Amino acid sequence: MPVPHLYRQLQTQLSQWIVPQDQRHLQGFCENVAAILQAQSACLSHWLPYLSHRDCQARSHLERLSYFVHNPKITAETFYHPLLRQFLKTWEGMAMTLTLDTSMLWDQYCLIEVCLVWGGRSIPVAQAVLEHGSATVAFEEYRQVLDRAVQLLPPGVQVVLLADRGFEHGELMRWLCQHHWSWVIRAKSDLNITLSTGQTTAVSQLLPPQGEAYLFPDVIVLQDIECHLATAHLALADEAWAVLTNEPASLQTFALYGQRFGGIEPHFKDYKSAGFELIRSRLRGASALNCLLMLLASATLIAISIAVIVTQEGRRKWLDWHSQRGLSFLQLGLRELKRLCYQQLAIPRLAILPTWSPQVAYASLKKRERIETRIEFSRVTVFPA
Repeated sequence: MPVPHLYRQLQTQLSQWIVPQDQRHLQGFCENVAAILQAQSACLSHWLPYLSHRDCQARSHLERLSYFVHNPKITAETFYHPLLRQFLKTWEGMAMTLTLDTSMLWDQYCLIEVCLVWGGRSIPVAQAVLEHGSATVAFEEYRQVLDRAVQLLPPGVQVVLLADRGFEHGELMRWLCQHHWSWVIRAKSDLNITLSTGQTTAVSQLLPPQGEAYLFPDVIVLQDIECHLATAHLALADEAWAVLTNEPASLQTFALYGQRFGGIEPHFKDYKSAGFELIRSRLRGASALNCLLMLLASATLIAISIAVIVTQEGRRKWLDWHSQRGLSFLQLGLRELKRLCYQQLAIPRLAILPTWSPQVAYASLKKRERIETRIEFSRVTVFPA
């Protein structure tokens, strides 16, 4: 049977950057990524219609796919990292906002990711799956993901890392300072803070009344971490916020930390349900899941690259009926790939990620109003006052 249209083109392009020891591994990689992009599913059985050029029965297909995801030679270092470096090669010396977060899979496995915040979504930089029954992990368990991210980022980038309360670790903050990364990390209410006056108290005692914000410069946390604290209480939030940062605290500290919500959480949703149905994959085992997540990350990069080209060429409205962009770049790229495969057209040369971040997509006026809402405080107090 003829070689599938998308698989053939991906192999031609990706072979420029990905050079495995065995070319059969590259063939399998391109076949599987092409199947994921067309099936929009992480379920191995859903890939079978797009692998029908191989003259074998469904059970043989699944055995071959199972062997592929369990093969220790199929690694992110060989396949995903060269693709990511190509994708980010113009970012040398630029500013980057990264997020660090975890997500649970079937209450048995914990996915840890460092992602680039771009276009209102997150793009995987480094990731790992651990067999771990909780979303809260120790620093030593996710340090490998951070170290890998350092190796993959272009030289000279200026990094700001955003993280939730589960990463309120002194080891993490020291690691970030050693690597000259800025950081904004949400604090737990029971964290002890030593103020510039020498007084030590819990964060819960430093929260302002509703509608106000407090800024505390030059505080010490976790024995020896010098940083700044910003707290705020708004009616539209479920609870008061307390944010630690190594940069001078201001109202923009809250806006910067807020990018985490629009970036990493929709990305996890894309993995689990909205994009690739990871939860329905029925795949178990940390090593196999690491391989599968590497394939999903590769498919995500390729779809976003296609969407960048669609946007740059002014063809977004062919696929997205909203007056302004209502689809994420992932969804826009998946739709364009469907169109190209249906019409048997060639995919364009994969684009490099632009260093400018486009506006966030919104599919409704309600979401647009929520995104563009200007938050104002009735009073801002800087301590010591």
